[in-house]
Amino acid sequence: MRTPFSLLAEHVTVPDRWVRRAALATLVCSVLIVVTGGAVRLTGSGLGCPTWPTCTSDTLAPTGAMGIHGAIEFGNRMLTDAICVVVGIAILAARCAEPWRRSVTRYGWAQFWIIVLEAVVGGITVLTHLNPWIVAVHFLCSALLILASLGMWQRTREGDGAPVRTVGRPIIQLSRLTIGVTAALIVAGTLVTGTGPHPGDSSDVKRMPFAWEKITQFHADFAMVTVGLALALVFVLMAVDAPAVPRRRAKEFLGVLLAQGVIGFVQYFTDVPELLVGIHLLGAALVWVAVLRLHLALRVRPADGELDRPADIEALAVPAQAV
Repeated sequence: MRTPFSLLAEHVTVPDRWVRRAALATLVCSVLIVVTGGAVRLTGSGLGCPTWPTCTSDTLAPTGAMGIHGAIEFGNRMLTDAICVVVGIAILAARCAEPWRRSVTRYGWAQFWIIVLEAVVGGITVLTHLNPWIVAVHFLCSALLILASLGMWQRTREGDGAPVRTVGRPIIQLSRLTIGVTAALIVAGTLVTGTGPHPGDSSDVKRMPFAWEKITQFHADFAMVTVGLALALVFVLMAVDAPAVPRRRAKEFLGVLLAQGVIGFVQYFTDVPELLVGIHLLGAALVWVAVLRLHLALRVRPADGELDRPADIEALAVPAQAV
């Protein structure tokens, strides 16, 4: 079936480097939306626009009488629209690439629908007056968006051949476990957020029914386990003389995780200042990116026809042994 996208692709060809840049832009935007969403909550602007999808019952945009909170909340909504534009450009660039790679385009469309979902959940968040459980789901949608945007960027930087692992299967399984624990760490962080200060608007906003000190300790315990797994991956990849890229990704993940842990402890013992909480939110997004990049570095995708048969692990490890 001929579509407007296929018709455009017949007349426009986009270089691969532009497709990669567009995909990278979507990843940057997906991290940025986490930071701006945190800014809305930390400035108490969560109900700056008291309804959705309009800002008030009478106007689409905030009025001057609504002050800075209305501007911040409405600005975050407009940023979602801007990200839709960036994702749309990435989809068009991927469709007009030569050759067209369906997998890259699908990652773009996945981002689009996740953004739609996130907008709807954001609207429900406002309509339920910042219910902390809905706020948590809203944040976790951002993690899905990061996953899809990183997947798109990764696919633009590799071939379409079958994935070939560069390390043993036990290391792959350890990496999957680390992703699962990291995801649980992020979920635990949303529980801390939903229980502690900075509800996003007035102090009478509903909070989660947990003891803040206990749920914070629960989150810290997950952080310790995640650090242990990161250390294990660093040492295991060094012990088996894995290729340079996975070893570097493991060290990057450990570094980001340790920095995030330091920020978490400092903010806990300094009464959770807004600036540090905002940095901690950025750190959560970067930790998620780092663990996913580590896992993706444990295999390669050659171009179609580049290999007559799947390369074995020893052959792929030769460059690393020679270093």
